[in-house]
Amino acid sequence: MPSSPPVPERPFPVNLKPAIAVTLIALTALSGCSRAGSGDTPAAESKGAAAEVRLGYFPNITHAAALIGVENGLFTKELGSTKLTTQTFNAGPDEVNALLGESLDIAYIGSGPAINAYAKSKGEAVKLIAGATSGGAQLVVKPEINSIEELRGKVVATPQLANTQDVSLKKYLAEKNLTGQVTVQNVENAASLDLFKKGDIQAAWAPQPWSARLVAEAGAKVLLDEKTLWDGGAFPTTVVIVRTKFLQEHPETVEAVLKGHVAAIDWAKANKDEAKKAANAHLEKLTSKKLGDKILDAAWDNIELTTDAQAKHFPQLAKDAVTAGVAKEAANVAGYADFTLLNKVLQAQGKPQVQAAGLDKK
Repeated sequence: MPSSPPVPERPFPVNLKPAIAVTLIALTALSGCSRAGSGDTPAAESKGAAAEVRLGYFPNITHAAALIGVENGLFTKELGSTKLTTQTFNAGPDEVNALLGESLDIAYIGSGPAINAYAKSKGEAVKLIAGATSGGAQLVVKPEINSIEELRGKVVATPQLANTQDVSLKKYLAEKNLTGQVTVQNVENAASLDLFKKGDIQAAWAPQPWSARLVAEAGAKVLLDEKTLWDGGAFPTTVVIVRTKFLQEHPETVEAVLKGHVAAIDWAKANKDEAKKAANAHLEKLTSKKLGDKILDAAWDNIELTTDAQAKHFPQLAKDAVTAGVAKEAANVAGYADFTLLNKVLQAQGKPQVQAAGLDKK
């Protein structure tokens, strides 16, 4: 079929120009107020690659993707001319403060504080952009303690008030009708070892490698592995979140970090022994001490590195904070996830996309 002849250009009638101008202005405004998969938050204008990206993570095996990504230069490789600045934290609440204070751009963080950051900013300040680790948290106790009921009158340590392990412990105690009968003490992971040895604490709900270190160095035993409390044994211990404004202004920089993130996980899965060495080498740089082989092996075997943030669990995790007594009401996590860039990276590599399970809609 022959194509239609081109329509000759004609000047707009004078009386239509104002209406068209208004329409164009409206369309321009609308185009600047949305971004695929980013919920209802008005988008800032993209400014291209950032001059610097500030990345936060913990010196924990549960943050192995970050440890390996930094140690092996995988983030730097993808970032090109963008400067990578890193900062480490003991627990999530302090990292949340850094994000909300805009002194941090992207963070590896526990699911509990990740939800808290979203709730505190009324869903505006941060977005969930990837998973990092499933599993890797255990309740370890003195050898003479054989049941959760025997924790009555005892002191149990968690890394920080309202951090992921703090919520998990308090929720579990509530379910066992032990709230108020067990003293929960917030102790930095490194300090829990000495306190456990001295007998000042009798148990700890700790992430890896700290639970493995308490077993190997302080004579603790594992009473409960948190993965046994979840269907299929999978739950989001560590996820990746970003400041919403940084995501909107520098999507290509966020994509570069996610490329490094995916590369770190892929390499770790394909090269287990080398991955453990790389993570341990970075831990030594951060803490001036390497993990012993026995501790490293135990910690590593207790985690699963994954880009899946287990989004389906986030509504329940929001409710858990209420059960634990660290939140007055369950946060509305609808609209939290934006896996647009992660799925772009995964799709380009022929990998299955990550599902938002409703967290991408308000």
